[in-house]
Amino acid sequence: MLGMELNDDYTSFHCRHGKAYLFSKVVNVTSGEIENRIMMTGMHTVADIFCVCCGSIVGWKYETAHEKSQKYKEGKSVLERFKISGPDGSHYWASHETHVAGSDADDV
Repeated sequence: MLGMELNDDYTSFHCRHGKAYLFSKVVNVTSGEIENRIMMTGMHTVADIFCVCCGSIVGWKYETAHEKSQKYKEGKSVLERFKISGPDGSHYWASHETHVAGSDADDV
């Protein structure tokens, strides 16, 4: 299982493969190189994050947001839903009680 603490305010993001979620804390991942990337919401300094078991890219971590309105993302990670599975092999799904915010449309 990768995600630990789903950020209640910003749980619905979109990436090129579909839905993704912003987490305050993730486990079982390693970070790649930090780079500047232009996303739908502006310039961000990010690092891809990889599954420690299989090595697949599962999302990215925001190191720095260059737009003031995007600062809430700093230090948080986005995990792509279709790449995440639970400890029993089931796919990760956010709880129905989780507040879903508007789409961010960031893309790696």
